[in-house]
Amino acid sequence: MTEWGDNKKDIIRDLGKILLKTDALQFGNFSLSSGKLSPYYIDLRILPSFPEAMKKTLEAYLGLLKNIVGLGNVDVICGIPTSGLIYSALIAHEVSKPLIYSRKDPKEYGRLRKIEGTLAPGSKVTVVDDLATTGDSIIEVIEAIRAEGGEVTDAIILIDRLEGAHQALKNKGVRLVSLTNIIELTDYLYEMKLLELEQITAIRNQVNSKLK
Repeated sequence: MTEWGDNKKDIIRDLGKILLKTDALQFGNFSLSSGKLSPYYIDLRILPSFPEAMKKTLEAYLGLLKNIVGLGNVDVICGIPTSGLIYSALIAHEVSKPLIYSRKDPKEYGRLRKIEGTLAPGSKVTVVDDLATTGDSIIEVIEAIRAEGGEVTDAIILIDRLEGAHQALKNKGVRLVSLTNIIELTDYLYEMKLLELEQITAIRNQVNSKLK
């Protein structure tokens, strides 16, 4: 197994502990931006307030980019506001790649662009976000990039919520590269006695309900 493969479990376990320590992972009854209800909530926008946590998180992203995607397959990094833009900016700086990012709404003047930054036709773009649920927001950005002549075959995230994003991106010809998913992550936390059985049971019930 590669060094990345050997270290991946430890990286996931460290991420889980970081999420709990910073309250970026919480349990209860939450209404998501999609309007759906969830027994847990992950807010990775909290992590920039914790420099050491951000260092660990950046290491995880770089591991995915270098070992799974491959730097030779990346010309440009694209961030999705808001959380994805924070991480993509750091990643682009670390690997010396150009950064572009997607606006939530197109400009209402000039060229009416939705993508900010310089994107040459044919450029291989890797999209960066923090989480994926249905994949809709990532797909919207992919389509905007392709409309400007960019090529997208990979999107990297930290956590897949296992609610359809993987298949939705596959249908668009894009591989969703995730560090972990919510089941694997919380199973590790349970093994470390950091979560209760009812907490991971609630998450599994959530995921299973989306797969039916």
